[in-house]
Amino acid sequence: MLTGKHVAFLGGDARQLEVVKRCIELDATVSLIGFDNLERPLSGASLRELTAELLRTVDLLVLPIVGPDEEGRVQSVFTNKELVLSEELLLALPNHCIVYAGMAKSYLQTLAEKHGIRLMQLLSRDDVAIYNSIPTVEGALMMAIQNTDITIHDSQCVVLGFGRVGMTMCRTLRQIGAHVAVGLRQSAQMARAYEMGIASFNMEAITERVAETDLLFNTIPAQVVTAEVIRKLPHHAVIIDLASKPGGVDFSYAKKRGVKAILAPSLPGIVAPKTAGRMIARTMTEHMLKESGQGGGQR
Repeated sequence: MLTGKHVAFLGGDARQLEVVKRCIELDATVSLIGFDNLERPLSGASLRELTAELLRTVDLLVLPIVGPDEEGRVQSVFTNKELVLSEELLLALPNHCIVYAGMAKSYLQTLAEKHGIRLMQLLSRDDVAIYNSIPTVEGALMMAIQNTDITIHDSQCVVLGFGRVGMTMCRTLRQIGAHVAVGLRQSAQMARAYEMGIASFNMEAITERVAETDLLFNTIPAQVVTAEVIRKLPHHAVIIDLASKPGGVDFSYAKKRGVKAILAPSLPGIVAPKTAGRMIARTMTEHMLKESGQGGGQR
């Protein structure tokens, strides 16, 4: 149980609501910051303003999946107010407080290191990233179906990257009858693709492998789908970029050439927020319970 622990949620989307509900079930004291436009109030949680006074009482601070931007701004779909997690506010957190985010940009990482703030990046954990790959891939398939006039079955698909999302993407496409080739750089990944029965190619040969592609799924957060690659794609091809912003595609050149390219980050929060939220809630609250015995004073 989280009895006696104060958990504050700062911004977020529908996924956060599942974590909030789980914390309430575990008897935590729950404060919601940036949730003033909720359609239905959550019994057991209090709406609060973002102040240093409040943060001084917090044991666990939960940020959105995509943490603050490089100016400290925090996004929330539940408010029209601007939320800024400044350095001064972060310094108000007690020494023992743990800050949770899906991923942290350099702004938050730098301040956490500078001030000794305990930062937990959930998407860096294999379990969360693998769970998260399921709604990501379902959302990618939905976008593929909506933006093509062919079936995915018997289509020519290229997947770039063979991490947690890339591997699930390849396996799912193959299971529904697509012809799949995955672009890789590491020999160990090529061995894994071979073991799974999936064709692979070295990323250096990408321009030679995309000429017959119907669907190209990118999971690499660096610009790998360059103008040279897009020139080799058929005009009917559709690119779906699953990498975090700004993605890995030269979108301006794709538009110029008339190739449809879609940036689709954060699909779990769009296509299956309840399921994605429950997956995050499971891992996050398990970690909270493990850490709940620790205490401390002010920084």
